[in-house]
Amino acid sequence: MRLTPLVLCLGLAASTMPGVLIGQRPDDQIAPQSVALLKKGEALIAQGKLLEADESLETALAVDPKNRAAFVDLARVAIKQQLFGQAIRMTNKALALEPTDRSALQVQGEAMVELGALPRARETLAKLQKLCGPKGCAEVALLSTAIGRGPALAAVKPAPTPKSN
Repeated sequence: MRLTPLVLCLGLAASTMPGVLIGQRPDDQIAPQSVALLKKGEALIAQGKLLEADESLETALAVDPKNRAAFVDLARVAIKQQLFGQAIRMTNKALALEPTDRSALQVQGEAMVELGALPRARETLAKLQKLCGPKGCAEVALLSTAIGRGPALAAVKPAPTPKSN
């Protein structure tokens, strides 16, 4: 009789605890098939085959939506296609998974530079500098160079419009 209330309390507590799913992967492990598709996508980017790379990276994300590197590489493809808003959206998805992803911050900053959003790119650079510390890192150097260069599209002069008579 004395144990009945204790057993009931433990039973109630155990029934309200979330169950662990069998076979569930921790957040930091990416499915091997997704990693293979990511590597294929990176090779296609290096070859300049952007559409095929995009397809491979999208498939990598379909296999495992926690593949941050696939989001970052999709952003790189978008930048090469001059789709800077899409690049920022892709890096936002990577940063939602890991807010301190230096590669995602660097690519996002480069997309902001190309859009002409230099103040926001400088804010991103400040975040990177804080993450990298006083020694710095490659991502800080790359973003600093992009900010110093400015938007590449601004250097391209629009074609003159014909005058109508």
